[in-house]
Amino acid sequence: MGDPRKIRRKYDKPSHPWQKTRIEEEKKVFDEYGLHNKKDIWRMETVLRRFKNQVKSLASRVDEQSKLEEKQLVSRLTSLGFIKLEDSLDAVLGLELKDVMERRLQTLLVRKNLAKSMKQARQFITHGHVRVESKKITFPSYIVGLKEESFIEFTPGSALSKDDHPERIIQKASKEKVEKKKVVVKEEVPPAFDQKEIEELEETGALRKKEAEAEQELKKKEELKKKEKSARAAKHNPEGKRAK
Repeated sequence: MGDPRKIRRKYDKPSHPWQKTRIEEEKKVFDEYGLHNKKDIWRMETVLRRFKNQVKSLASRVDEQSKLEEKQLVSRLTSLGFIKLEDSLDAVLGLELKDVMERRLQTLLVRKNLAKSMKQARQFITHGHVRVESKKITFPSYIVGLKEESFIEFTPGSALSKDDHPERIIQKASKEKVEKKKVVVKEEVPPAFDQKEIEELEETGALRKKEAEAEQELKKKEELKKKEKSARAAKHNPEGKRAK
């Protein structure tokens, strides 16, 4: 039996630690749903695996007990929102990990616009700001039933229960800013000059460049002439150089 005080894990680890395809898939789920660690993924996979194993075991049995268990399983799955009443048990075998992740309290808090991100939703839950059907829930992996979904709210004693809380106001303001940015991008800025005016400006600019280049060439020629004159004067008057 073991020590009853020892808390045993309620999930199954992967059979092999290094599998590239599994690690890549887990990374996508980890980033999308803002999980704390991969234990959250393994918990949901274990829940899904147990439901599928139960369906497989019922498929091989034909007795009154199996019919009773089948009814109980269908009612439980429909109450959790995994399947519909008109679906058969074979629909359970087609469920994926994403179907279970969408029923977590952390995910539903974001879907109901009570949190801006998955990480913020996790913080609200772990700090005791959220309750479901008048019960405070402090673990984000809580699977919410269809009846409980409409009763997700902030606890009355929490500051987040007020509509004018800064975190809730920022959420609304951010949406307005995004809409304003979209409108500004769509608006086209009218041109400042006509085509004729642009051509005239280009012509005047080209003329000014030519004039500036001509002035520079004249200056260079004048400087060369001055240097040549000074050199000639020095050659014709060598005594002046000695006096200096």
